[in-house]
Amino acid sequence: MNNNKINKIICKKYRPKQEYSHFQEFIDNLPYIIMTFLGAVILLLGLGMSIWGWIASGIYIIYGIVGAFWIIIFVCPYCNYYGTRSCPCGYGQIAEKLRPKKDEDRFMEKFKKHIPVIIPLWFIPIIAGGIFIIINFYWWILVLVILFAINSFIILPLLSRKYGCAHCPQRETCPWMGRRDR
Repeated sequence: MNNNKINKIICKKYRPKQEYSHFQEFIDNLPYIIMTFLGAVILLLGLGMSIWGWIASGIYIIYGIVGAFWIIIFVCPYCNYYGTRSCPCGYGQIAEKLRPKKDEDRFMEKFKKHIPVIIPLWFIPIIAGGIFIIINFYWWILVLVILFAINSFIILPLLSRKYGCAHCPQRETCPWMGRRDR
């Protein structure tokens, strides 16, 4: 073990502050699940529940699931929470079953590289919903787009920042959290 890893263990700075139950992990993932569900509903209803609506909705749901697994496979092995019950979203435990542990010092690099893969999930329903509203205005599409935006751009980041990320041992090196705290 190198000195850097020994110092992390000795100083306990990077030790997890708590372990999360499966219910707590579910709560941490709920805004992402809601975002994926609302996005799929916007696509389905916006396309008039046609075959294209069902296809677009299904593809969006698959993209949401694949996006989560992308992070699990390509980012989580570099995280301090890898393989522990201290991962707020539970991804670290899943990652342990899929990939071996990697160098924690590369977490920021991997996070920056792989997070853009899931960013379109936040914008596809907003853009599609905007187009649907312009082409054929329905109040319920507008309401769904507003609910999607509130969940995806307010609730999800707030819950992540105040709940999951607040206790993260990699907070200082995280491109998302670290830059906000400086």
